[in-house]
Amino acid sequence: MQPVLEVYRPEDFTLWPVAGSEPFGYLPLSGTLLPIEVGTAVMRIAEANDIDPEDGRPPRPADPLGAFLHGLLTMEPLFAPGGLRVIDTATGITLLPGCCSGIEDWREWWSVVDGRASSGFLGHDPDPCAERHGDVVRMIVDVERDDSPMIELPTADLRRLLAGVERDLIAFHRLAASWAERYVPDRAAPLAAALGRALDVLPEGSQRV
Repeated sequence: MQPVLEVYRPEDFTLWPVAGSEPFGYLPLSGTLLPIEVGTAVMRIAEANDIDPEDGRPPRPADPLGAFLHGLLTMEPLFAPGGLRVIDTATGITLLPGCCSGIEDWREWWSVVDGRASSGFLGHDPDPCAERHGDVVRMIVDVERDDSPMIELPTADLRRLLAGVERDLIAFHRLAASWAERYVPDRAAPLAAALGRALDVLPEGSQRV
């Protein structure tokens, strides 16, 4: 189970170095990414929130960097397109986030694991779903298909995997904060804070039990 960010090949982006990618794909977030991959992730999250100011938000700055980061630094709530990718290493079955799913909602998986919700919405087209059945969570690749593949996992194992997701996100956030100090030093602190909100990570050093 990995937190993955939906990415695609950037065009004419020059504010900082970014990596090329497939026309559409997923970038796993962790503390092991190269600086150019971190730059790609920050670019994609900022782009996803690059919406013209409204509802009393301050006007967009004139400088290109400030203008591009403005939505990420001023909007609430924030959106990080993607979610959690689950791969059954025994069968090869892969559950991917659906359209309109965001990493910021990753903690909703805990509602299913803890029994506070019988199922969880993970996006659409495809329409993945996670449902709890007793001590097992059933992850359906596409609920719109009668013959959809699925992954079944004991809740104890899913708790362990979700703890790993949180570690990955915290490690990526720490890496992105260091990246920001190098590539956007004038905005490093607010950018790191915004990324923390977009990824819904706890303060460094704390984890959900």
